[in-house]
Amino acid sequence: MKNFSRFARGTFVVLIVLAIWEVLGRLELVGQGALPAPTQILAQLWKDRSDYPPHLSVTLKSAGTGFLIGNIIAIIAGAISARFRFAETLLRGLGMSLFAVPLIAIVPVLLLAFTGTIPRIILAAMAVYFPTYIATMNGMRNVDPRLVDVVMVAGGSSTDVLRWIRVRSALPHIVSAFRVAAPAALLGTLLAEFGGGTRWGLGTYLLGSLGQANPSRLWSIGLVATAVAASAYMMFAILGARLSRSSMSATVETSLPMGGASGPWWKRVGGGIISAGVVLGLWALVLSILDMSPVVAKSPLAIVRYLTTDPRASESRSRLFDAYSETLPLALIGLLCGLAAALLLAVILSLRPALGRAVLPFALVSQTMPLPALTPLIVLVFGRSILATVVVCVSVTFFPSFVTISQALATTSPAAIDVVRVSGGGRLKSLRFVGLPGAVPAMVTAARLAAPRALLGVMIAEYLATGNGLGNLLNESRGRLDYGMIWTVATTSVLVAVLITQLFGLAEKLTRK
Repeated sequence: MKNFSRFARGTFVVLIVLAIWEVLGRLELVGQGALPAPTQILAQLWKDRSDYPPHLSVTLKSAGTGFLIGNIIAIIAGAISARFRFAETLLRGLGMSLFAVPLIAIVPVLLLAFTGTIPRIILAAMAVYFPTYIATMNGMRNVDPRLVDVVMVAGGSSTDVLRWIRVRSALPHIVSAFRVAAPAALLGTLLAEFGGGTRWGLGTYLLGSLGQANPSRLWSIGLVATAVAASAYMMFAILGARLSRSSMSATVETSLPMGGASGPWWKRVGGGIISAGVVLGLWALVLSILDMSPVVAKSPLAIVRYLTTDPRASESRSRLFDAYSETLPLALIGLLCGLAAALLLAVILSLRPALGRAVLPFALVSQTMPLPALTPLIVLVFGRSILATVVVCVSVTFFPSFVTISQALATTSPAAIDVVRVSGGGRLKSLRFVGLPGAVPAMVTAARLAAPRALLGVMIAEYLATGNGLGNLLNESRGRLDYGMIWTVATTSVLVAVLITQLFGLAEKLTRK
């Protein structure tokens, strides 16, 4: 009965929001028709129903292939990291680098190197790798040692421990990671499709609809993309919940720490250097295998020359600096706003659980709606402005931050709360003096997770809509066939994202001491 009451209240809130949306859309009170009514969106969807099957089939095939490849590699890498400690430093470093990559920055590079659906598959695989890797590694490592002892005492080998304990322990974690990975795979595929050069794909369909002055069509495409991502998310969420309740789980620790590898500083630095060396080696190997022209394909040394000794190096550095001076401040503002919104909702959920649960469906939509589909809709409502860019950035940083902070508040020490309540304090004072101070490390962790997404969100908004910053510089460079700048933006944006992530990682370590 209690669960039914919660469901009823949530449904009522959703219906109220839809009713308000219908009125706003019918009266064209937002952006002169930029926000169509839900019934108008559904009518357009029905009208265009024959357009979707060929586009959806291509997108889903690419996203599914990338999802499969990326997760297989991630599970293997996670198992190796769990089994061999010396491999963790290298593989975690590579994983963090992939996690920090602003995918939009490497789209032009992939389109130069590959044809067909390969860029889509690569981006989808990159997008899913890190969450599954972390889940696999920690799920296999954090098992009850008593269960391991039982297997070993019974004459079992390390292989038996892996098969009967570690794999079964990691499975619920892996499936839970899949719910994050599934929307991410769709995101990677849509970003590649936005790069152009293909006839079919949901991203291609959306890109072709941008200049048609038909907001209902853009919203209907966004609705379809969200429905696909949300369906995959919910499927794995349900499967993960069932596995967690079953005997398949043998783990006693379910957290997925995001900190860096343990050990002395020199070992971590050495691992970082080795990871960088592996990346550079793979870079050179791929260029060699593809046998691309040096005019199109740029090595790390060629990028250095492009910014230093090239006759137009000064102009290139100036354009690059100007782009960063526009992108980075907006990414910082969007990150701070996203963290603030996440903290506010987490606090509301802690103080007024019923109100917080009513807002959760809309928070979930922000997680599952692919960014390339969301960005044009935000631009329709807010225009090609700085506000639109910040809103895009907030939309991609809010949900992971909210999950991290709310989990920290929910796990506040009951003993500490009892001390406050014995002293006459209520729920608000418990939150003020115990919950929020204890959640500071989680807030830093949330910032670390959200920072690369903030940079990605701003670059996508610039790439698709605003005509500013790094995203626009990528567009301009493609039009000018300035391959040196394309590779330079891709490389430097990855380095900046990794550096920001590592700085937040250092701050995270300091707050946990």
